[in-house]
Amino acid sequence: MGDRVHLPAVARTLLPVALGILTLLPHSLLGTPAEEEHVRNSALLQRAKRSWVWNQFFVLEEYTGLEPLYIGKLHSDMDKGDGSIKYILTGEGAGTTFTIDDSTGDIHAIQRLDREVKAQYILRAQARNRLTDRPLEPESEFIVKIQDINDNEPRFLDGPYQATVPEMSKIGTSVIQLTATDADDPTYGNSARVVYSILEGQPYFSVDAKTGVVRVSLADMDRETRENYTVVIQAKDMGGQLGGLAGTTTINITLSDINDNPPMFDQSKQPSAHMSIPESAPVGSVVGRIWAKDRDIGVNAEMKYSIIDGDGRDTFDISTDPTNLFGIITVKKPLNFENKPSYTLKVEGANTHLDPAFRHRGPFKDVTIVHVSIEDVDEPPQFDLPAYYVELPEDAEIGTMVKTVSARDPDAANNTVRYSIDRSSDPDKYFYIEITSGSLMTVRSLDREEVGWHNITILAMEMNNPTQIASVSVAVRVLDVNDNPPSLMHYLEAYVCENAKAGQLIQTVTAVDPDEPLGGQHFYYSLAPEAVNNPNFTLKDNQDNTAWILTRRGGWSQQDQTVFYLPIFISDGEQPVQSSTSTLTIRVCSCDQEGNVMSCNAEAYSLPASLSRGALIAILACIFVLLVMILLMLSLRTHRKKPYLCDEEENVHENIVRYDDEGGGEEDTEAFDIAAMWNPREAHHHLGKMRQDMLPEIESLSRYVPQACVMGGGSGDSNVHGYVLAKLLEADMDPCAPPYDSLQTYAYEGEGSVAESLSSLQSGTSNTDHEYDYLNDWGPRFKKLAEMYGVLETNSPPLW
Repeated sequence: MGDRVHLPAVARTLLPVALGILTLLPHSLLGTPAEEEHVRNSALLQRAKRSWVWNQFFVLEEYTGLEPLYIGKLHSDMDKGDGSIKYILTGEGAGTTFTIDDSTGDIHAIQRLDREVKAQYILRAQARNRLTDRPLEPESEFIVKIQDINDNEPRFLDGPYQATVPEMSKIGTSVIQLTATDADDPTYGNSARVVYSILEGQPYFSVDAKTGVVRVSLADMDRETRENYTVVIQAKDMGGQLGGLAGTTTINITLSDINDNPPMFDQSKQPSAHMSIPESAPVGSVVGRIWAKDRDIGVNAEMKYSIIDGDGRDTFDISTDPTNLFGIITVKKPLNFENKPSYTLKVEGANTHLDPAFRHRGPFKDVTIVHVSIEDVDEPPQFDLPAYYVELPEDAEIGTMVKTVSARDPDAANNTVRYSIDRSSDPDKYFYIEITSGSLMTVRSLDREEVGWHNITILAMEMNNPTQIASVSVAVRVLDVNDNPPSLMHYLEAYVCENAKAGQLIQTVTAVDPDEPLGGQHFYYSLAPEAVNNPNFTLKDNQDNTAWILTRRGGWSQQDQTVFYLPIFISDGEQPVQSSTSTLTIRVCSCDQEGNVMSCNAEAYSLPASLSRGALIAILACIFVLLVMILLMLSLRTHRKKPYLCDEEENVHENIVRYDDEGGGEEDTEAFDIAAMWNPREAHHHLGKMRQDMLPEIESLSRYVPQACVMGGGSGDSNVHGYVLAKLLEADMDPCAPPYDSLQTYAYEGEGSVAESLSSLQSGTSNTDHEYDYLNDWGPRFKKLAEMYGVLETNSPPLW
């Protein structure tokens, strides 16, 4: 430390060391008789007291020696120097920053101390018996304070700094205040007493030595001349004395703009601005822009432009662009080179934000002259009117001239103009225009009821430049002429009830006329000349464009006459008068007491009136589809699937077993060969093969047939009977046969049979015996069948 500590600081360093040594000396060396007496009195009272007294140790920071720094010594009166006492040090930094010799009580600092890091340490010390480790003294607390030295320079923590000050500021105007901090102890010496000074930035700025406020020191600094300044400020401790530590910072100072310069148009090269624009430019087109330069910036340079004079102030306009710097000149009215080829504008540009402190430097505006030249452009022809309107009666003759349009070339060349009709505006070609004169004429008859308005587009084209085309609209209104007769409105049918009396109203008729007379429609009704003396009906004109149809008699009857035809004559009231005759069909219908129609011969006529052709076609198609479906179902029913037979080699005579149709009786020989039944082959019965699902039902078929006849032979009718029963029994015993026989599953009886159904489908489930006596009433055709079922007539011989 000796190299860094100055001579005046040596005394300050030795004084704390001496004070520390004195605090470590025992009281027996420094005590007075009064203190000794006090000790003796305390011993008599048996009060516990320490044999050492200390409060604080002082040590200088930043010790750089090679040996540990001696801080102080702990000593107890009980220490006889024999090493029986052990000194213990605890608390902040004990063992790491501070160590103690447990025998001698010497305290040393083993690390470099920095007051700016930690200014003091709180420690605790105690004397213990080395052998028993029992405390000989109560634990005491003391403080080690770190004494400051000037080892930290002042620092500007927020630097470098940015600052602004308005240009043209007065001397002494505050710019910014700086504060430098020193980590040294401000309460001890001058280590933390800072003094400010300016190293760079003079003579424009200065700094207050104590407060650090930077001020303007030069008047009328102009931003337009110099805008940015760099100022270096120094802060030095020790009150600025020699040997103090110093720190610096930089301030970048910018002069902010104020409106101290008027705008000026650049007239150094030419006193006025020249612009040009074609005459075809539409309204709103930009002609050009002008700029009144201002040395100021920001809002102080914003401008407002206006045309204050000149012959073009009504033709052109000026506005400020979004940056509020430039003036934009635009077209205000249509231009015409032939009328005026050039214009002169006197334009003024003025600042919008003024500073009252600098109004004496004004005026803050300037004026310039702008010349605008109009460029000639080959323009399309121009019509003398923007649109034409014409009224024409619908009975105008073909070739009538409607209107003559006129167009000319506005250019100086004045080229010849040719005319034509835009065919998209007249697709039906009602009109024609003469190509050179522009006369519009009709080429077809007009009909107001078909087309009431014609909006025609006329084209005009320059002869020498076909690309230059102009158009104009001609609206032709077709005026009405009474050229259509009136006719009955709505339906031309009516009805009269059979119970109608004379003078009864049966129909109110009205008429329509497509014409539109100026005075409104007015119709006159009467019966046609041939029906004036009609004995059945009469007509009454109500004079309100309606008429009533009344009966002249009663006693109407559909049997006498169902339809009456009544011709009605109708005329209008306009000139020339138009008239027509319409026939009203009146049908005779039966009605109830309230006059509602119940039935009428006109039903066949009402259907077509309410059904369209498409609906009738749909109905006929549905009927056709239904007929096809019915025929298909009948065909499927007559062609049922034959039952499956296990034995494919069955004899042809067995077709009676699997036949589904009874046929036409005994006279029907097409189904099978009846002669084969008279010589049947012998039936073989396999009695060992009894069916499990069905038992023979021979007894149920005929209770009158003896069972012996089934197996026995015979001749004549008995052969047929026996053969049928034998085949039935064989089918019942055959396990491969279907679980039914043909006699029980008839689905269709055949045509022409008066016996109706003979099916025994439910005979097996019936618990009652069937009576077959009615077979005798069916005639000779069913005689054999009656005999098979055991029905015997009283006068007939025995069957068997």
